[in-house]
Amino acid sequence: MRYALTSSSKPSGNLDVDLTEKLDYLSAVALLGFSLILAVLRVFNVRDEAARNLENFGAREKLFDNRKCDGEIIKMMYDCCGSLDFMNVSKWSGVERLILLDHIAGLNMKVCLAMGMLQLILWAVWAGVTCHPSRWKLWVVAIGGGLASLLEIYDFPPYMGFVDAHALWHGTTIPLTHLWWSFVRGDSEFRTTTLIKKAK
Repeated sequence: MRYALTSSSKPSGNLDVDLTEKLDYLSAVALLGFSLILAVLRVFNVRDEAARNLENFGAREKLFDNRKCDGEIIKMMYDCCGSLDFMNVSKWSGVERLILLDHIAGLNMKVCLAMGMLQLILWAVWAGVTCHPSRWKLWVVAIGGGLASLLEIYDFPPYMGFVDAHALWHGTTIPLTHLWWSFVRGDSEFRTTTLIKKAK
């Protein structure tokens, strides 16, 4: 659960609405999915042609269809809990909607954690076996990212009304992102230098 403070500094509950929840879940899955694909392409040194084919395939595919996904989740919930009238969403009680939102949030968290941990493991193993000059940055990002994800998993309310686990998690992403992009820049220079040497 995310906490929000009003101007009077009193907890006012969750300020998310249905649209912001969906955008939050969709953007997290999209970002982690894309970065996992990039990790696989770089770690396994997939050739440029395969990367272009994957890019062309992704461009041809349609983006995530919320209505189809909602329909599948509703059907799954109906199959599991047939006693509730899940097919007529407009008649859902507040409790039924909360059950569905908790279910979606739980699934989203599991998928995001799986993709995030998989790419952290890929990068950490690759950093251990490669002779890349910036591999220490990967180690810091992998270990720091794994530890930071604990703040997202084990959420706690605002300490003394100021800072909660989610805010700390966002705070840790600032130095980790800076270090990550420093590695990306160094990796680009390293690969360019390697390709120029091979061409000569």
